Amino acid sequence: MKRLSTFNVTSLTFGFAFLYLPMLLLVIYSFNSSRLVTVWAGFSTQWYGELLRDEAFLSAAWITIKVAVMSSTLATILGTMAAYVLVNSGKFFGRTLFSGMIYAPLVMPEVITGLSLLLLFIGIGLDRGILTIVLAHTTFAMCFVSVVVSSRLVSFDRSLEEAALDLGCTRFDAFRLVTLPIIAPAVISGWLLAFTLSLDDLVIASFVSGPSSTTLPIKIWSSVRLGVTPEINALSTLMIGIVTIGVITASLISKRSAVRAQKDAQAAERSA
Repeated sequence: MKRLSTFNVTSLTFGFAFLYLPMLLLVIYSFNSSRLVTVWAGFSTQWYGELLRDEAFLSAAWITIKVAVMSSTLATILGTMAAYVLVNSGKFFGRTLFSGMIYAPLVMPEVITGLSLLLLFIGIGLDRGILTIVLAHTTFAMCFVSVVVSSRLVSFDRSLEEAALDLGCTRFDAFRLVTLPIIAPAVISGWLLAFTLSLDDLVIASFVSGPSSTTLPIKIWSSVRLGVTPEINALSTLMIGIVTIGVITASLISKRSAVRAQKDAQAAERSA
């Protein structure tokens, strides 16, 4: 086993410090008893209580969670379907255009995406609100799900699906009973990625949201413009904790699913 050089250790240390030290300071100062966020005055959890009593933040958080769940679910369904078509359907008329439209949001600036969706909603007379945010987040998150699922489908053993078809399954049943359980870790990862992107989005939501549909990032941004408060630190700490738990849970689920799939494949080979 090669040992890390001094240069690599130093680079990793500075890299991780640059990424995570600000988050660590934010978490520490969320327990500061002083309203001045840069002056430590003792340990306290009072700002978490203040946050839980703030109706504006609670309403924005509830809207954000609803939008994230709905948009990530739609994006996962559509992204999985798109990935399946691109990987398994071979060449068909319009394939290049279809794949380009799927992956365009990956490279499209969010300002352009938000502005174009705003013009679309105005053009069709759709009032801005939760529905428009869900549609917008589904549009740009679907491509990320498609990329994640496609990477798993490329290495998927098609003979398993073909065997199910030979045994009398329809295409849908073969996908539901054979393909989907095997690619489930990728689908779950895509859903969690879409959920995180929706929680984090500020630019696109600021274009397509209405007065009664303020999301949490928009609320935080409007509050920070007037100055950082201890409630913002407490809220950010809670969000960091939720995301961390979600990532760890997804990793454990993916690992267990991969091990289970490998054992099932080995059992099938032994029985054959």
